[in-house]
Amino acid sequence: MNEEYETRFLCCSPEEWEAMGVEQMRLSTVDLTGIPSLENLQKGVKFVLKHRECGNSVYVHCKAGRFRSATMVAAYLIQVHQWTPQEAIEVIAKIRPHIIVRRKQLELLEDFHKALTDENPTSQKPTDTKQLPQNKQRDRKSL
Repeated sequence: MNEEYETRFLCCSPEEWEAMGVEQMRLSTVDLTGIPSLENLQKGVKFVLKHRECGNSVYVHCKAGRFRSATMVAAYLIQVHQWTPQEAIEVIAKIRPHIIVRRKQLELLEDFHKALTDENPTSQKPTDTKQLPQNKQRDRKSL
């Protein structure tokens, strides 16, 4: 989710990551004022889901972990747990209280949520208490 200038000199190149066996996806998004497109949000969530289904860990990051990566992780939680954007944000904020979700990000997450519910209108929120811990308190590994 970093901008080009943020990764030009400080991060491994795609080829270097590949040589280490790491698959990466870069979704360039302007910091502070920008939000990812709905298409990029969907691509990012699909990428995370693909790797999680294989049992792999996925590291989602931006420069400070307050705006862009929080938006992507919220979208992932919305899709996996069928949560509302507000529910996903609340869970993330319990783990990373310094996240900042502005109106544009919330609107994007609402659009993402709507696209999911329009795609699968019969889906119900999980009701099995084993699936959702009390008060949705989750540790880092379960996200």
